[in-house]
Amino acid sequence: MRTAYSVETVRNAEAELMARLPDGALMQRAAAGLAAACADLLGRVYGARVVLLVGSGDNGGDALYAGARLARRGAGVSAVLLGSRTHEAGLAALLGAGGRVADDPFEVLAVADLVMDGVTGIGGQGGLRADAVPVARAARGSNAAVVAVDLPSGVEADSGEVRGEALRADATVTFGTYKPGLLIDPAREYAGTVRLVGIGLEEHLPSVPDLEALQHVDVAQLLPVPAAESDKYRRGVVGIAAGSSRYPGAAVLAVAGALRGGAGAVRYVGPAAEAVIARFPEALVHAGPPAKAGRVQAWVVGPGLGDELDPVQDVLASDVPVLIDADGLRLLDPAAVRGRSAPTLLTPHAGEAAALLGVPREEVESARLASVRELAARYGATVLLKGSTTLVAAPDHTPVRVNPMGTPWLATAGSGDVLSGLAGSLLAAGLEARNAGSVAAYLHGLAARHAASEGTPITSYEVAAALASAWRDVRD
Repeated sequence: MRTAYSVETVRNAEAELMARLPDGALMQRAAAGLAAACADLLGRVYGARVVLLVGSGDNGGDALYAGARLARRGAGVSAVLLGSRTHEAGLAALLGAGGRVADDPFEVLAVADLVMDGVTGIGGQGGLRADAVPVARAARGSNAAVVAVDLPSGVEADSGEVRGEALRADATVTFGTYKPGLLIDPAREYAGTVRLVGIGLEEHLPSVPDLEALQHVDVAQLLPVPAAESDKYRRGVVGIAAGSSRYPGAAVLAVAGALRGGAGAVRYVGPAAEAVIARFPEALVHAGPPAKAGRVQAWVVGPGLGDELDPVQDVLASDVPVLIDADGLRLLDPAAVRGRSAPTLLTPHAGEAAALLGVPREEVESARLASVRELAARYGATVLLKGSTTLVAAPDHTPVRVNPMGTPWLATAGSGDVLSGLAGSLLAAGLEARNAGSVAAYLHGLAARHAASEGTPITSYEVAAALASAWRDVRD
């Protein structure tokens, strides 16, 4: 599992570690890892032209010391000083190793092979200063590889927001631990490939992170596995209240996802029964209402309901976990959700989240972490905020889960219906809401990668069909 910590937590941990080390030793550790990563990226260090963009903070010092190491290996290293002050010992090390301070930043950037971005660090806010913007644009417009030191300059470390001009990197070398902004869009898009360099910080970090990202081994441990004595009912039955005469496909796709999510049976309720049973004869169908359809261990409600919202109230009155998606999120009353005795999982995209919060969509898209936390708190529910990076937040202040497994090919009609059915099936199989949402998002994204492996457009039904291969990939 990858974990990320806030700026305050990282700084406290660094202070504890530095108190036990000789002066400057921690920066030297970071610089050594940074120089090694840059050397790997260059391939051949001798004769390479390296430009350091150096700000006032410690990551400017990291860049200078790393540049000195590369200069000693034969690279031509030039420093562009952009801060109100410069790390004196780092600059002395660079000059002593044969590096230089550039007279014209644009001249050296035009011929650079690699640019090291050490302008602002994890404490930077509000984007790049005006005087750094032309230099950053020149760096990005050159043919050089751009390597961010700890975090791309101009992005917000704690929130993943980008509130001004930022320097997009090809790679980021981060120290000690991931920062939330490296895992959450839109900042994640600026980080490129992220490489974590250990500097001995781990034992000084708290056991509970601010953010976590599941990996294959974590998901594998959460997958429901039937026992020898299991039957279809013991494995869980998921109810799907979805679809309408206008949107029967939403019901079919939700059932497709649910059938591959670990529950023993899928009970469909609604007007699209003929379409569902034609595609999936193993599904149990009922005309409704949900309260009269038979016992289930979890409900999924909302995909393709159109204007028929009565099933939402019916399902909310049940005593089992409920997943609410799509049309089911319209006119949703926070009090009705907060008053439930069983868990609720909401799965909005940015537009739906904005409507639930009463804010513009752009606000949600630019501040995804704050938005998902606010939704979870306001509704007293677990919230899965869909997007290029899916976020899952619970109302109990456990770490927010981030899932970067998806692919842009997932931006296709009906993919959210498949995800809802899958997550609902995992709820019925016994996973608690936060795990069900996290595992579903991971498998859903991995399935889309499998389906789009040839680099061609995919349909949502193909994503559902690829869930079995994604499951095997994780399990094996």
